[in-house]
Formats: sequence, C-alpha cells, structure tokens
Amino acid sequence: MYTCLTIGLLTMLAREELLLIVYFIVVILLLTTFGIVFFITFQRRKNNLLKEKYEAEKRFEEELTQSKLEIQEQTLKNVGWELHDNIGQLLSVANMQLNILSRSIEESSQRSLGEIKEIVANSLLEVRSLSKSLNNEVINYSGLETSVKNELARFERLNIITPKFIINGESFEIPQKDAIILFRILQEFFSNVIKHSKADKLEVNFEYTPSQLNIFVSDNGLGFDTLNIEKSSGLLNMESRATLIKSTFSLKSVESEGTSLSLSYPNPSHLYE
Repeated sequence: MYTCLTIGLLTMLAREELLLIVYFIVVILLLTTFGIVFFITFQRRKNNLLKEKYEAEKRFEEELTQSKLEIQEQTLKNVGWELHDNIGQLLSVANMQLNILSRSIEESSQRSLGEIKEIVANSLLEVRSLSKSLNNEVINYSGLETSVKNELARFERLNIITPKFIINGESFEIPQKDAIILFRILQEFFSNVIKHSKADKLEVNFEYTPSQLNIFVSDNGLGFDTLNIEKSSGLLNMESRATLIKSTFSLKSVESEGTSLSLSYPNPSHLYE
C-alpha cells in the first residue's frame, strides 16, 4: 500500500514538474516572440524614420538647388537684358556716329575708320549673341540644339576655338526647364574649356535613343588630374543640375590629352511608358 502511495506521489510530482517545465517553456516562447515582434516593429519604425529623414533632406536639397538655379537664371536674364538694352544701345549709337563721321573725313582716313566700324559692328553682334545665350526665354524659344549651335558659332566667330557639332538619332521633345538646365551644364563646360584648357578644338555630340539623350563633349586641351583637383563651384553646379533632372553626369580628364563630359538625360515620355 505504501508502495502504491509512493508511486502515486512520485507520479504527481513528475506531472507537476512537467507542467512547470511546459509553463516555463511557454513563458519563454511568449517573451521571445514578444521580443522579436518588438525588435522588428522598432526596426521598421526606425527604418521608416530614417527613410522619411532622407527623403526630407533630399527634398530640401532639391528645393534649395532649384531656388539657387532660379536666382541664377533671373540674374543671367537681367544681365542679358542689360547687355542688349544698354551696352547694345551704346554700340548702336557709336556705329551711327561713325557712319556720320565717315561722310566728313578724308578718303585717306576711311580705311582706319572702316576697321573701327567693323570692330564696333562685331562687338554689337557678340553682345547681342551673348545676351541671347544668357536669357532663358530665348533658349526656350530656340530650343536646346539651336542654342548650342549659336553658342558654338559665337566661339567660332571670335576665333577662340574650332567647334564641331554632331547630332545622331531621332530627337524627342525636351521640357523647357530641362532644356535650360542641360544648356547651362554645357555652357559651364564650354566656359571652363575657353578659360583653362588652351584647346583649339571642341566637339559636341548629341546621340538620341528612344530612352535617352546621350551628350558627349570633348576638347583637346591641357587636361588635369581629376584625383588631385578640388571640386570647384562650376563642377558642383554641373553635378547638382544634372541630378535635378535625373541625369547621369561624368567628367573625365587626362593631362596633356584633354577633358570630356558625358551626360545622359532620360526621355521623359519613355519614363511613363
């Protein structure tokens, strides 16, 4: 009898121990599950906050860049107006005065006066051409290709550099604001070529594909070491402008061989197909 009771007690104790072990296992599983769920929820919330912060910073940078570009465009437009209306008007008056003067001077002085008239006339032409390249309304009206052609023609007239412009593929419509930004990027590159490269040749290639416009520009100038040169405001401007219109931008240079720019602008209509 005592043996049976002992066995019964041992059985009950074993069952209670088993239940206790099961209870602890269940509690541990619940705590572990809660911990995992809490960690995942926390991590998702953290990632969402980081994503929101990144997007907010990106929007702020884009808005800041856009504001800077708008200010620059307005400044360039004002300078263009001043060149056209004031400097252009003064040169026009000077040309008129020279025409009047030519009627009253001796024939021996006519040649010298003619040279002066030619210089004034050329200066007037360049001032008007420059004022057009600075005014975004003119660029909107002319379009990207014509604006680039006019800029290269201006360099050729001034005997600064020998340009070459090649267009391949079927062109597509580029929104006005994007065309202005593309032109300003190229204009910045042209300016650096004229100022620093000592090149005598400049080649511009427009290659249209159904999905994008690839722009390649190269000179045969001095070049520079891209690893040891600090990024100037001009280079940063080109990069930020390209980012604003979702374009890829690359600048390569080799000392004594020249510098090249590569720009890929996505076809806006192709993006939504």
